[in-house]
Amino acid sequence: MNELEIIIFNMISEVGSARSSYLEGLRAAREGDFEEAEAKLKEGNENLNNGHHVHHGLIQKEASGETIEFKLLLIHAEDLLITTETLKELVAEFVHVYRKIEK
Repeated sequence: MNELEIIIFNMISEVGSARSSYLEGLRAAREGDFEEAEAKLKEGNENLNNGHHVHHGLIQKEASGETIEFKLLLIHAEDLLITTETLKELVAEFVHVYRKIEK
C-alpha cells in the first residue's frame, strides 16, 4: 500500500466512523434518549472534522504542485465525505423533530 492509499483509507475510516455515529444518534433520538443522541452527534462531528482535515491535506498537496494520483478509492472517499455531510444535516433536523414530538 502506498502513501496516498494510506491517506485515503484514513479519510474513509474517519468519515465512516462519523456516518456510524450520526446514525446511532438518530436511533437514540428516535428512542427518546436525547443525551445519547447529542453525544453521538458530537462524536460524529469530531470524526467528520478529522476526515475533512485529511482531505484538506490532499488538496494542499495538489495546490503546491504535487500530482495526486486519480484513484477510484479517492472518488469513493470524497463521495463518502459529501454524503456524510448531508447525513449530518438531516440527522440534526430529525433530532430536533423528535425533541418536539417528545414534548
